[in-house]
Amino acid sequence: MERFQVPLYLAALAVGASVGLLFPVVAPPAEVAITPALGLLLYATFCGVPFARIGQAFRDWRFLTTILVVNFAVVPVIVWMLSRIVAQDHVLLVGVLFVLLTPCVDYVIVFTGLAGGAKDRLLAATPLLMLAQMLLLPVYLWLFLGTDFVLDIDLAPFAEAFGLLIVLPLAAAALTQFAAARTRWSRLLLSAVETTMVPLMMLTLAVVVASQVAGLGERIGSLLMVIPVFVLFAAVMVPVGMVASRVARLDVRGSRAIVFSGVTRNSLVVLPLVLALPGTFTLAPLVVVTQTLVELVVMVLAVNVVPRLIPAAHDARTLS
Repeated sequence: MERFQVPLYLAALAVGASVGLLFPVVAPPAEVAITPALGLLLYATFCGVPFARIGQAFRDWRFLTTILVVNFAVVPVIVWMLSRIVAQDHVLLVGVLFVLLTPCVDYVIVFTGLAGGAKDRLLAATPLLMLAQMLLLPVYLWLFLGTDFVLDIDLAPFAEAFGLLIVLPLAAAALTQFAAARTRWSRLLLSAVETTMVPLMMLTLAVVVASQVAGLGERIGSLLMVIPVFVLFAAVMVPVGMVASRVARLDVRGSRAIVFSGVTRNSLVVLPLVLALPGTFTLAPLVVVTQTLVELVVMVLAVNVVPRLIPAAHDARTLS
């Protein structure tokens, strides 16, 4: 399944879209299924990360500083400039800001690993990324949208997402590794869990698309305006991540992780927060889903392109 994961993911998207369009009644239960599906995906992902080396990752201050600077100093400037494309539509602008100002903390680890990036160091940075975006997102929204909008935001869904999608899967994965290390079948157990990543990713993509695709089709005219924003963002963040990694003199694995973190946004985790916005922002969740679809195409390309842009020979050049 890992060998054919890209066509499998595309098939999952097609199935989710078909079911959502043919049977709109599945949208509410599919929306409810997003959180447990994503939680299981993250559990399987975290099981593949060696927790014994997490302490070493935290000591990599250069990597952590770079990832924080890229996501919370550079990205907001780029987002503000690109968001001018949809600034005339307040609802589209809100959706764009929510999704692009929040760095991914879930499937970015999967794609980083597929591209040979430092997924262990990225995992170590995940709690910091989540905490920082919870604290800074209201600040950025205040700067870009004004005080009145920020006062209407309910951050409870964001905190709930952090607990259900980060803390719980992380703790469960750590306990699984702890238990597996004390049995003669440890490798077999962890391998069995890791093999579920592809089907769980397929399930997550399918339920996300099925839950929102009906509304996506009804508002496709307006949503077409945000696609150039998301494409341009990804195109800009790849060289930005490469330059930042080079300035920080990171190794190949760390550099690839920085690029993926800069490009990938927190669409699946931020969706519950956007769904909690007042009724006048009904289009904003569809903006987030549109970003997810664009980003998945970008990730398929990035898994193959980033290793070529940052080849193994880069280590020798960085150290010279």
